[in-house]
Amino acid sequence: MTAPQITSAPADGSAATTASAPVAAPGTRRSGRLRPLDGLRLIAALSVCAYHYAGRGGDITRAWGASPHKLFPSLAGPASYGCLGVQLFFVISGFVICMSGWGRSLTSFAASRAGRLLPAYWAAILLITLVFALPWVALHPVSPSDLLTNLTMLQMPVGAKRVLGVCWTLWAELRFYLLFALCVIWRGATRRRVLLFCTLWTAAAVFADAAHEPLLQQILMPDYAPFFVGGIGLYLVYRYGHDATGWAVVAVGWLLGQHYAVRELVQPAHAAAFHHRTQLTVIAIVTLAFAAVAVVTLTPLSRIDWRWLTTAGALTYPFYLVHEHLGWAVIPTLHHDLRLPAPVVLVATAAGMLALAWLLHIAVERPLTPRIRRALLTAKR
Repeated sequence: MTAPQITSAPADGSAATTASAPVAAPGTRRSGRLRPLDGLRLIAALSVCAYHYAGRGGDITRAWGASPHKLFPSLAGPASYGCLGVQLFFVISGFVICMSGWGRSLTSFAASRAGRLLPAYWAAILLITLVFALPWVALHPVSPSDLLTNLTMLQMPVGAKRVLGVCWTLWAELRFYLLFALCVIWRGATRRRVLLFCTLWTAAAVFADAAHEPLLQQILMPDYAPFFVGGIGLYLVYRYGHDATGWAVVAVGWLLGQHYAVRELVQPAHAAAFHHRTQLTVIAIVTLAFAAVAVVTLTPLSRIDWRWLTTAGALTYPFYLVHEHLGWAVIPTLHHDLRLPAPVVLVATAAGMLALAWLLHIAVERPLTPRIRRALLTAKR
């Protein structure tokens, strides 16, 4: 009898991941389908979209022709907290990468990640470069060399100009994948090994932060490690049941995560973030992120089997990639050329990006994802 299947989606925004659920050992939780995680990811992506369209300044102010703070006086304040959707993504990613990597070889894990990440990413890079090169758009052109470098997903560490503003989160995800693969998947995932990984990563990240050592900070990501670690802790609770050790990992991730979120995001108003975020609100949203992942995985809500949630999860990654920069091109057309009211433009632009995300999923991800996986799995070693 084969193990049941888990369907979920990683916080990097990639399409729904299906992995064989682990066979339940004595005292462990039998796995099932986790469609609610897909819906939670789309909520995170829409929160980030609200931040990009109505919760900050910069390029979006030029797109609207006025500050979103003036166009959406009631929405701009709450939307400025939408950037915390990224922290929710990272918690989900910790859970799902631990789940999908359990029992896999390094080759299988790498093929799975490459197949999920690359097709929509390459399509988004080329599409946005093409749109920005149009004479009536003419936004942020990149050199041919920088464009080619962006196709590697390594543009940030090598200093190339970015095509996608959101690619910084993918760079964080890639570093997490590498750490988890080398420290856990390489030798095979076990509860003891995963707990040791969480402990050592947390301690090393704190030491790197205290030492102000740039190289170690790049590798260990003290600002984001607590969210990944907290998500891993939630998976251990999901897999093995409620015990003090698993919940201790979650608690440390939450306590350190709120600290780094407050340090990074609570600041006076300025051109890029015109709303002064408060400590208590940031702490509350970080707490809600951890609680939301716990609720949809550890309570009866985890058994919800609405298929549209998986569809929502499939939209998340391509939507996340294209919504910000293409929004800069679409909003002026709808708001200035067609003279549509700002609230209508806000909703229509987000809806249009969701429709584009569906097209990218159907036309790009579905045909290319399995091909990339097969190519990597069958490559000569």
